[in-house]
Amino acid sequence: MKKTFNITGVCYPHIHYVADTSEKLRQIMEMVERGDYFVITRPRQYGKSTMLHFIGESVQQLEDYLQISMNFQGIDSKWHESDAAFSQMFVDQIARFFEFQKSDLQEFIEAKKKQVEDMDSLSQFITRLAHQSKKKLVLLIDEVDACSNFEPFLRFLGMLRTKYLARFSPQHATFHSIVLAGVHDIKTLKYKIRNPEDVKYESPWNIAADFEVELSFNPKEIAPMLEEYAKAEKVKMDVSVIAKRLYYHTSGYAFLVSKLCKTIAEKIVPQKEERTWLVRDVEESVKMLLKENNTNFESLIKNLEQNPDLYDLVYQLLVNSIEVSYNISNPLIHKGVLYGIFKQNTIKLQIYNRIYEQLIYNYLISKIETGDLAKRSFYLGTTFVNEDNSLNLEGVLLKFQQFMKEQYSQKLEHYLEKEWRVLFMAFLKPIINGKGYDFKEPQISEERRLDIVVTFFEYKYVLELKIWRGAKAHKEGLNQLADYLDKEGLEKGYLLIFDERKKKTWAQKEVLHKGKEIFAVWV
Repeated sequence: MKKTFNITGVCYPHIHYVADTSEKLRQIMEMVERGDYFVITRPRQYGKSTMLHFIGESVQQLEDYLQISMNFQGIDSKWHESDAAFSQMFVDQIARFFEFQKSDLQEFIEAKKKQVEDMDSLSQFITRLAHQSKKKLVLLIDEVDACSNFEPFLRFLGMLRTKYLARFSPQHATFHSIVLAGVHDIKTLKYKIRNPEDVKYESPWNIAADFEVELSFNPKEIAPMLEEYAKAEKVKMDVSVIAKRLYYHTSGYAFLVSKLCKTIAEKIVPQKEERTWLVRDVEESVKMLLKENNTNFESLIKNLEQNPDLYDLVYQLLVNSIEVSYNISNPLIHKGVLYGIFKQNTIKLQIYNRIYEQLIYNYLISKIETGDLAKRSFYLGTTFVNEDNSLNLEGVLLKFQQFMKEQYSQKLEHYLEKEWRVLFMAFLKPIINGKGYDFKEPQISEERRLDIVVTFFEYKYVLELKIWRGAKAHKEGLNQLADYLDKEGLEKGYLLIFDERKKKTWAQKEVLHKGKEIFAVWV
């Protein structure tokens, strides 16, 4: 069977090209063999289900271990109505798992499951199952979010916690290790103690070990997948360079890596005469991805729209370049991490990857384009394409300066000061649409800069947006832009400077700095 790049569900190495996760699996199996209970908490389409599958296969290869796998996704709501219903569902899932397994436990389970009527009898069933088994039991449960809002599930976790704490006593024998997987952090769930008059709360899963294994793919883990594909399909590529570029755009997010590869393999390479993968193919794949709508993107935008505080925080990061320290104890930041919007363990808060940053920026721009201000003010009436298909970016900046000057009235002053970056991106978008695309490169500096790399046909431009912070900061900004131009192999760059002072200059200037031509416009 011909392998493919998979973007839905579990990745199976015999039919899919997969990244090398052997080191990640080794670290996780150390936790399993140590007897840890833990939660793999990661955003959707991050590779959790695939990793659970690999864990299950690895456990099965251990002589003294036996895995039990189940999935809580799609469970009927009736199973959440009571402890009895939940307990019956749990035992039924175990029975179904062993139905086609060669295990001497099947008859035992069928004989004992009718005795499970509540959480206490479920606890007894687990103890007897652990004694009956000649191997250490490892329980794997995927999609636990489906049950996290129901009290029976929380009491179930509490029961497992009690058994874990007394697991070396024969009467409390239990699973050797438990691995749960979901988006939300089960360790933070709390439930009310049985006595309704007791207002104390306790965590039913505070015995869980911290899960610190990095599931995102690094370039070295992406490379074997590309090597296997190149060999099977007789495709030429510089594997190291392509792997690094995929990581550059995705930060190793499993779905995005596979999606870009799938697009190149199935849509870009078939259109080429020579079967090769180039860096520009990765760029084209990113461009195509950002134009489509998929469940991953829908979930990202939905989480922003349904959480206004999170939306505002992301807006401040992207549009106004506000710096925020990373602190996972902050509930708002923690929520953004759970949804895959923010990177983990950074010094300053950052959007998870460049694709998400571009996606969110495009979304904000679209809202500006469809707003009343855009409908009144965004008529361009000018072409900015030169005869050689290059972009007249100087003309674009001067036209935007004119637009800002005309609209900078008392009525719009506050709006323009707050929104000028996203307003410019909305101004630029229809000019390059269909002929190129722009990509943001956030730069942390005294001037709160935002570098934009614009591709237009075969041409590339670097444009920097910044707020005026005085001559000293401006010179430092010129140094940084010149260095960035050198990195990109360009001789000319562009500056768009927002002047917050009341007496604006509305100036334009051509500067030669460190051997680079820089065209600057003040608004």
